[in-house]
Order: sequence, then C-alpha cells, then structure tokens
Amino acid sequence: MSAVRTITAVPGVRAAHATDEDGQTGVTVLRFDEGARGAVWIPGSAIGSRELNVLAAGHTATRVHGLCLSGGSAFGLSAADGVMAALLADGVGYQTEYGQVPIVPAAILFDLHTASVRPGPTLGEAATRAASREPLPQGRFGAGRGARVGMASGTPAPGGVGSAAVEVTPFTIGAVAAVNALGSIRDPKTGTWVAGGPVDWNQAPTPEPRQQTTLVAVVTDAPLDRDAATVIAKMASAGMARAIEPAFSPFDGDVVFAFSTREGPPVERLQLLRLGAAAADLVATAIVRGVQPPA
Repeated sequence: MSAVRTITAVPGVRAAHATDEDGQTGVTVLRFDEGARGAVWIPGSAIGSRELNVLAAGHTATRVHGLCLSGGSAFGLSAADGVMAALLADGVGYQTEYGQVPIVPAAILFDLHTASVRPGPTLGEAATRAASREPLPQGRFGAGRGARVGMASGTPAPGGVGSAAVEVTPFTIGAVAAVNALGSIRDPKTGTWVAGGPVDWNQAPTPEPRQQTTLVAVVTDAPLDRDAATVIAKMASAGMARAIEPAFSPFDGDVVFAFSTREGPPVERLQLLRLGAAAADLVATAIVRGVQPPA
C-alpha cells in the first residue's frame, strides 16, 4: 500500500512535529530552506500570531523561511524562537551585512484545557531539525496533541493535525490543518460525523471565548505572487466550512496561510481557480484526517 500523501509531497517544503507526550502539547513546523512567497487570510475572531505582517501586501520581505504552528495559547508563540535558531544554524534566512535573519510567521491554538506544559523554543527547534520530506504523521501530534473539537455540540472529542496533497498538473498542492475547533467535524464526502455531533441550539453549552482555533497552511510549487497566494488562502477556507460545523465562530481564532515554493510568473487565472478549488478539498480532507487519521 502506498503511503498517504501529505504536505511534504510538495517540492520545496519539509515538515515535522515535536510532541510533548506527557505535557500533551506540541509544535508543528514547515520549513522552506529556499524561501517561499506567502499570504494569510484570517477568518477567525480570536487569533494569536506572530510576524503575520510579513505576509501583508506591500511588505518588503518577499519570502519566508518557515511556519510555526503551536499549542500553548500565547505562550506557544515563543516556539518560533527555536525555529529561527535552527534555521539560522543551518544558514537559512535573509542575508544582511550583519548576518542572516530567518523569517518565521507563527500562529497558536489554545490547548490549556488539556496541556500541562507550554511549548517553547526547545520544541520549536526540535521540530525544525526533524523536518523532512517523509509523510507528516497525522492525529494527536505536534500542535494538535492537546487539541479538542465539538465543544458546541456538548460532546467534545480529541482534535489533532491532518494533512493531504494532490497533483494539479503540472503542480503539486498540499494542506495541513491543526484542528481545535468549537464546531464538530463532519466528513463532507460521506456526510457522517467523525468527531462531536450536531448542535442543539436550545441546549448548547456557552463556549469560553478564545479557546478554539483551527490553523491551516496550504503550500504549492505553482508560482504565485502575494495576490495569487491570497486567493488560494481565501478559497482554501471554504474547506473549513465544509468540514467544521459551525465554522468561523466568534470564539475561534482561525488562520489560513498559503505559500508558493517556486519563483516565476504567476499562473493564469484558470489554473489559479483549479488550485484554489483543490485547496478547499484538501483542507476539508486534512481536517477530517486530523481527528480520524488514515489507517
């Protein structure tokens, strides 16, 4: 049986988790040693982040060198320090006259309900050093170790990290999702609930604010400028709405990243449409796999 394809199938990206099994938390890292153009789309209302401004229109940093997804709520943002340290030691980053500077956006999810420790630079560095082209493990690893879903339904279930990739000829596109949603997870292909269940709005528990988040990253080797990457990020968010019910609640801190690992003129609009449609499908699949890993 062939291995399940994950985001590491995309040329130019390596990935890994660092998981504290006892502390029930962790970090998931993507590294782009040659740099990647990127953009971000923020459908959430309670995000925790670092360096998102480098992905904004007009910013002079045209490429990033890694992405850090972490548990630990705001404490977990320090994991990006470890990612930067590992990249710097490997000679990855913008070259300035005073040395190299790796650019590493980061986003966090709230797992303090489950985790007993807070991820920091040590886990960030470990995940960066472990990053490879091997398929990314799926389930309760890395940033998804202490995640949970289904709080709105009153039947919470464990969350996790999922990933998927496909060919959109002649390119490859992949997605990873760290799933810690207020909503429940439904497989859009079958219509079945895979974690949590439907919400009875007459009896739904009152959620705690800022304690839910799904973090998504889409990566392709199709050449994209920042505007095209923004289109991919926006279209990819449709996959969240397909798999999470309810999605984009006022209690969730959802963030969607999109990156391109290849230089060149941006793809034409029809190809961009195909990539965006694939991104939405991949995100839905990754979310389902995060809570129900493939065998």
